Amino acid sequence: MDELAAVEQLKQGDIAGLEILVQLHQIRALRAVFLITQDYALAEDIVQSSFVRAFERIHQLDPDRPFGPWFLRSVVNDALKASARGARLFSLDRLAGTFDGWRSGTVLDGRLDHAIEQSVEAAETRAEIRAALAKLTVQQRTAVVARYYLQLNEAETAEIMGCARGTVKWYLHHARRQLKTLLHPL
Repeated sequence: MDELAAVEQLKQGDIAGLEILVQLHQIRALRAVFLITQDYALAEDIVQSSFVRAFERIHQLDPDRPFGPWFLRSVVNDALKASARGARLFSLDRLAGTFDGWRSGTVLDGRLDHAIEQSVEAAETRAEIRAALAKLTVQQRTAVVARYYLQLNEAETAEIMGCARGTVKWYLHHARRQLKTLLHPL
């Protein structure tokens, strides 16, 4: 079953179509929300709620437009709202997530020290990138996530963000300039 058939199934009140849409869009949506909010547990909650809301509001989807951009716009908007509240909230799951790499027990070529060193370096690089993204405005961060992580073009990014294409270009220009400065040593 393809996206169009799944949407039609939802419009007929059959929730089974939602499974296909989840398979098609969950990973991209989760990645985008995580990169915007920088909180995995919150990202999971937002994406799950967005799928339920999509089911409830599927009749608002223009039949001439694809589900993906319509859904991602909703998800990104929810992520932006959560980011605005984010400074007031703290997730214990975020702290627990920092230890996930150590639980896996990865050993390369039997040399634990080498594996630990590589793991620490990779974690530090990821942390520096996340920290640099966090220093961007929410709009700049959203534009970067949509354009480079979701691999949407400027028109799709503008649609998701609810702004003009030129505004997206402006956000991306300033975000790239700031990221270049922040990540220069990497």
